[in-house]
Amino acid sequence: MLIGDVVGKPGRRITCRALPLLLRIFRLDFIVVNAENAAGGSGLTPELFYELVEAGAHCITMGDHIYARRQLEPVLRSDSRIVRPANYPAEAPGREYTILSAVNGEPVAVISLLGRVFMRPVDCYLAAADRVLSRLSSSVKVILVDFHAEATSDKQTLARYLDGRVSAVLGTHTHVPTADEQILPGGTAFQCDVGMTGPHESIIGRRIDRVLHTTRTFEPTPFDVATDDVRLNGAIVEVDPTTGKAQAIWRVCLREDDLREPTLSQIASRVMLRPSQQLS
Repeated sequence: MLIGDVVGKPGRRITCRALPLLLRIFRLDFIVVNAENAAGGSGLTPELFYELVEAGAHCITMGDHIYARRQLEPVLRSDSRIVRPANYPAEAPGREYTILSAVNGEPVAVISLLGRVFMRPVDCYLAAADRVLSRLSSSVKVILVDFHAEATSDKQTLARYLDGRVSAVLGTHTHVPTADEQILPGGTAFQCDVGMTGPHESIIGRRIDRVLHTTRTFEPTPFDVATDDVRLNGAIVEVDPTTGKAQAIWRVCLREDDLREPTLSQIASRVMLRPSQQLS
């Protein structure tokens, strides 16, 4: 499972509460959490990194706010459970990819990449993906790519380029889930954006009044994280560990009220019956 952009304290709260339940009730083997907005809406601190890992996240991905908190740099350099975008400069702190063991013992490679359209200048994500994949052992079959990008064209381009070579290309960054989850012809699961985990009574996680004020007046205003209608968004992918091919993908949207065992058990039972359908 990939849990999309965790935003601020509300996003961390629902994520940490949900992780143990998701692992057990959905029988998940591996959970990746995009946490680039976890600290006050921008960046991640070491304390919050360990909070998410201790709650059940196996790997943390980031994005364009990866260096918003300088105190994270030692963690990026030393801990294999967090990766930076592979198309950043070679000198940038952090790992281009990581390989970790899933609950079932299978090795899982996690790669992070940044898009180029409407984003800060970065290297070609296609070339970066080729470079990283060339370094992976043939024994690593399950490969997840978190593509942190603005444009759906970028995301579709990468997914088609990697189809058949990775298990899943799942998009983050826009904070808005897309209804295009699918298995591509070569066996790669794809969704343009898995959505945001945080307050949805907001403008992509920020207080509505603050965003509207600055939009109307150009007066600088702190874009504080909102607080209401907190939801967890993400995607679950079923992968054949012998081939690395995806067999199913499900969109997931959970509200805080859903985080009760009977409710989650009902949702989980639908996973087995209705592949590629939204779960909410």
